[in-house]
Amino acid sequence: MFGVRTISRILLSGALLAVGLLIDEEKIAIVIFIASCLIIGYSTFIDALRSIYNKNPFNENFLMTVASIGAFAISEYPEGIAILLFYQVGKLFESYAVDKSRRSIRSLMDLMPDVANLLTENGIIETDPSDVSVGDLIVIRPGELIPLDCEITEGASFIDTSSITGESVPRSVSVGDHILSGCIVVNGVLTARVTSEYGDSTASKIISMIEDAYGSKSRSENFVTKFARYYTPLVVLSALLLALIPTLLGHPFEVWLYRALTFLVISCPCALVISIPLAFFGGIGGASRMGILVKGGNYLEALAGVDTVVFDKTGTLTEGTFDVEKVCPVSLPGEELLRLAAYGEFHSTHPIAKSIKDAYGKNIDETLIKNSEETAGSGIASQIDGHRVLVGNGTMMSKFGIRYEQPYDFGTTVFIAIDNEYAGHILISDRIKTDSKDTVSQLKKMRIRDVCMLTGDLDHVGKHVADSIGIDRVYTELLPSDKMKIVESLILENRKVSFVGDGINDAPSLARSDVGIAMGAMGSDAAIEAADIVILDDVPSKVPIAIRIAKKTRSIAIENIIFALGVKALFLILGALGYITMVEAVFADVGVAVIAILNSIRTLRTSHYEKNI
Repeated sequence: MFGVRTISRILLSGALLAVGLLIDEEKIAIVIFIASCLIIGYSTFIDALRSIYNKNPFNENFLMTVASIGAFAISEYPEGIAILLFYQVGKLFESYAVDKSRRSIRSLMDLMPDVANLLTENGIIETDPSDVSVGDLIVIRPGELIPLDCEITEGASFIDTSSITGESVPRSVSVGDHILSGCIVVNGVLTARVTSEYGDSTASKIISMIEDAYGSKSRSENFVTKFARYYTPLVVLSALLLALIPTLLGHPFEVWLYRALTFLVISCPCALVISIPLAFFGGIGGASRMGILVKGGNYLEALAGVDTVVFDKTGTLTEGTFDVEKVCPVSLPGEELLRLAAYGEFHSTHPIAKSIKDAYGKNIDETLIKNSEETAGSGIASQIDGHRVLVGNGTMMSKFGIRYEQPYDFGTTVFIAIDNEYAGHILISDRIKTDSKDTVSQLKKMRIRDVCMLTGDLDHVGKHVADSIGIDRVYTELLPSDKMKIVESLILENRKVSFVGDGINDAPSLARSDVGIAMGAMGSDAAIEAADIVILDDVPSKVPIAIRIAKKTRSIAIENIIFALGVKALFLILGALGYITMVEAVFADVGVAVIAILNSIRTLRTSHYEKNI
């Protein structure tokens, strides 16, 4: 292990340094000092040579190598060794911090079991999850990880979803419930039908997203990269001038060479280069532990600057699980109206269509349905039993010139017309999520400039939901294209907009917004793909939590930048004026790096945010 080897080298080199300081014979002491230097510094020297060979010499290894060799050149042997000792101590802290960050999310990277229990005619066969197909039946026993996304067909249990959603309390599931890969069955044996292939399963997507996330740098990280590119050559040139100019003016060369080497040591940008990426690494890891997947540090930083949050309604602020509340026929019996509506919605996968088909509850003869044509955001026109049947919203009725009665019940209304004659309507109810109101309240307390809601529902329905949860601005009766236009208009007002949605029709708005947030459990693949952040359990109150994490991460990164640059500027001046020694310079450099690293680790702490779920 890196840590064990480094600690051994530090202890051995430190012991030899102490022995060298105690020996009076100069030649023997020099040999011991050289041995101590090589033991602690060989990896730094090799890395410096490698960077020179790769034509990228100006890094911390180069600075430490030059400073150490320079110290030996002017017979300051203990200081040359101390430089490398403190530098390795700093790297040890860096290794610890990075390892802590990786350990904190390692459980998320170990979500996929090695086998799936495939149920066949010949019994249960253990097989690789990647060999299981959609529609196959699998058996999950107590204590086992769910290998693939599936729907329970037999059994009941509690499942531990903490590794996926961050929920600490096991969730009760039974026949008909959809369960996600990566969760653990607590008790009871479940038989389930696979709904997603291995590569498309929730756990597989999580692993892929986390691996991709660390390749996307935030603006702060890009700033550090660009800063180091110009900063390091500049300080090397400054150190060279610091050594030469006073010497040319008649001052002692050794004095100013020593100051130049001290200047080099202080200038090492370790604190920035290490701590800023580590802060965003920790922020992404901390969010992942709470069931919030951030696809990159750039999106986390963008979220910290959001001042407007726009919510889709159905499936985001409401359950998205619809029930037929009332059947209101006009020209035919209610049962016949429901039948024609179910036949008309047969080919639709929309949750409202599913609720109508579930309410009908009988087998549908597909051969009776002809020329079914769906208009996005409006409805479906079909030929059923020789009649032209229209099933949709008021926009569709108006499109075909059909006069209809507009009810003012709170819910979604589906209108039915037969042969261009209004036949009645069906009222569909959709429950508001229990934490939607608290979500809006939290966002307002965080001084989010505006919280909006977009919906295709009728104006009075949309306003009822908005009033119920405390949203002041609501846009209703929208087509999918209208949602994106509203998002664009808000962006043109110089707002930083986050759009939160779940459906395929939300994908354009998710992609167009500054930060798209998708509901991942019930959300469409298109929405998850278009989004920058994915909330795995569809809980809207995770939105303010994600913003808190983003703001905290950005705040810590800025603190590190200001602290590191401020302290270095002070010590560079003191070093150039000769007020500090090289050992003090190394101690200051390592100290700044360690403090910045420990500050970055704070992004991993999720206890504060968990209280706000």
